[in-house]
Amino acid sequence: MKIIAVLFFFLFFASAVGQTETEVVPPYNIKTATFVLNNENVVPIFELGSGFQFQFDDLFGNEANYYYEIVHCDYNWKPTDIPKTEYLKGFDGQRIQQYENSFNTLQTYSHYKLPIPNQFTQLLISGNYILKILDENKDVVFTRKFILYEDLVTVPMQIRRARTANYLDYKHNIEFSVRSLVLNFQNPLKNVKVVLFQNGQFNTAIKNIAPQYTIGNELIYKYDTETQFWAGNEFLYFDNNNIRSAGNNVSRIDSSNGIYNSNLYTNNARGSYPYSVTPDVNGNFVVRNINAEKNEIEADYAWVYFSLSAPAFMSKKGIYVTGMFNNYSLSPEYKMDFNPKNNLYEKAILIKQGFTNYQYQIADEKGNVDAEKAIDGNFWQTENDYSILVYYRENSDRYDRVIGKATANSNVITN
Repeated sequence: MKIIAVLFFFLFFASAVGQTETEVVPPYNIKTATFVLNNENVVPIFELGSGFQFQFDDLFGNEANYYYEIVHCDYNWKPTDIPKTEYLKGFDGQRIQQYENSFNTLQTYSHYKLPIPNQFTQLLISGNYILKILDENKDVVFTRKFILYEDLVTVPMQIRRARTANYLDYKHNIEFSVRSLVLNFQNPLKNVKVVLFQNGQFNTAIKNIAPQYTIGNELIYKYDTETQFWAGNEFLYFDNNNIRSAGNNVSRIDSSNGIYNSNLYTNNARGSYPYSVTPDVNGNFVVRNINAEKNEIEADYAWVYFSLSAPAFMSKKGIYVTGMFNNYSLSPEYKMDFNPKNNLYEKAILIKQGFTNYQYQIADEKGNVDAEKAIDGNFWQTENDYSILVYYRENSDRYDRVIGKATANSNVITN
């Protein structure tokens, strides 16, 4: 019996370690969960040793106790089997101590702020991490991914139009190489891995691309199709930083249901329209109350009413309103409903006031984004931010290090 019990324990432990970590979507009362660096909302990719914050609002506004845990993961977001003491100095499981209640807002909320590192927790190694936010019973409320990298390689990269003729006008292709004067790569075709991001979106990242060939200690990636992204279109936006008046792309405001309502102008599906230059911040958002001194707690929430005219859309897949404001979530909370009375897709979303980029994404029930048939089309002229992360595990290593990062913008694009 003891042998069977021990075997069962190890099988259970191996199964738990081998499970891929996916982000747990926040419940309805948690809003504006974001990583912050230098007072700006950012894609959660940070250099090892740098300081950043994780912030979120609880609309219950009752100063609930929240705790945090941090889990180190491998390239595929499976928890690594190294002891926590090897990647974390101090301890986690601590209560988030920095919080404030909203001030002079119709929607009350408690604003939480978790600095990393802090007096209890310092992270020691690079890699993929899962931040878990726990309630008073230590149950997981929601989780978020973030990545720490080291600066050990250079990654020259160039954005080109698609190398395949049928996608020339619709896709961006990324060519790059990986060089290091510090590391001598061991078996680079197997041990070096990369991830490619478009506008910081984790759910559309390109992975598992091996070097096409090597020249000494330089790894070359010059693929025709493997490193291509659908170019998409510029993000849409609205600005309700003055929540009591109709701002940019806001047609009407009121407070008939106890909090503010911002009704946006109806968007037309732009896929069949010519490309038009529309400046954006590539999916980001800025919390701002023009009449406040401390936006974190003085910016109010408003019901934002989205409507989309897409008569050519016949798919059984869903249309979602996404952006960094909701972590590009494809949860039912952001799925649009078709209104047969006016032939529009509609959705009301509670969003903190300010300047907000958003887009309409098509996705199936499993969360697979259909970028090819994007509501707003794909245009090679679209301005996108691209980033590359380089992972490396030597033959004797027990975890995947992130040894470099590179960024580029498609404003500088070549044929």
